[in-house]
Order: sequence, then structure tokens, then C-alpha cells
Amino acid sequence: MIRKHSATLHGHRTSFSLEDEFWAELNRIARARDIPLAALISDIDDQRQPESNLSSALRVYVLHWLKAEGP
Repeated sequence: MIRKHSATLHGHRTSFSLEDEFWAELNRIARARDIPLAALISDIDDQRQPESNLSSALRVYVLHWLKAEGP
């Protein structure tokens, strides 16, 4: 199920929509990297292409992370 989430990035509130599975993986990645979830989302936002929206950037980040982990 897709749900709306909110985060504060550089002092501004923003919202994005993610499937529950992507949200769970983002939380797992933040724990694995030993950083707050908000910091992970902010890092991803800072690195995304200007034409990309935040929801897509988060999904792509999760995909790359999972692919890098291997089977």
C-alpha cells in the first residue's frame, strides 16, 4: 500500500509517497548505516537529479542498496 510520509529537509517540511515495503527498507538501511532516517532521506534528496522527484529517488536508492548487497 502506498502511504504519504513527511520529513523536514534543510528546515523545510516535504511529503512523499512510498509503498510500505520501500519505507521498511529505508528504515532498515538507516539502521544499517547507523544514521537517523531523516538524515538518510536528506542525503538522498541532496544527491537526486533535479528532474527526479523525491519519491522516485528514494525508490531508486533502495533498489541500488539491495542490488549492492547481492544474493
